[in-house]
Amino acid sequence: MAGFLDRAKEQAQRGITQGKHKIDEVQAQRAGGDLLKSLGAAYYAERHGTGAPDATQRALQALESHIATHGDGVLRS
Repeated sequence: MAGFLDRAKEQAQRGITQGKHKIDEVQAQRAGGDLLKSLGAAYYAERHGTGAPDATQRALQALESHIATHGDGVLRS
């Protein structure tokens, strides 16, 4: 009986770990999407004369930093 409970506990722990990993992935994906939107908005504003090049550069650097940390999954559709 103890062996069964130990195995059940291990499986539950693996499930929790996998769930946390998936949540982290989804949160990183959302954050990357937000950064990509910010870059697009900054670029659009710059091209239409209402934004500054340094704002576009900051948005690009933030996105590149996120990609370096979490990968380029945010760039895939």
